[in-house]
Amino acid sequence: MRSETLEVRTGDRDAVRDLTAECARFVSGERDGLLHVFVPHATAGIAVLETGAGSDDDLLAALADLLPADDRWRHRHGSHGHGRSHVLPALVPPYATVPVLGGRLALGTWQSICLVDLNVDNPDREVRLSFLPA
Repeated sequence: MRSETLEVRTGDRDAVRDLTAECARFVSGERDGLLHVFVPHATAGIAVLETGAGSDDDLLAALADLLPADDRWRHRHGSHGHGRSHVLPALVPPYATVPVLGGRLALGTWQSICLVDLNVDNPDREVRLSFLPA
């Protein structure tokens, strides 16, 4: 298995960051296998979804409805509503596995691999890419 860590800056607001280009670069030149994408943070997730046509904003809006940044959370350290970030990985898991065929991601036409981050207290994220050959 081959692995690499990406450093991703998400900023000071809820974010969906498209990692597809970095993932494609990582598997380029490989043969068949699996790409595993993992974010080792308790407050972020990995999603496979369409980007650029509003779906990324729709996801953030849906998460804001489901996980509002208010005082309902028992987990209270950090910024206002920070506890919601710790619930996010139950809804958007911290990993995704994508088939690789002939060194190319076997994604659907409109699918992208994205980091989803609601934690405005930690703008610097690591994402581990691992390739497991067939």
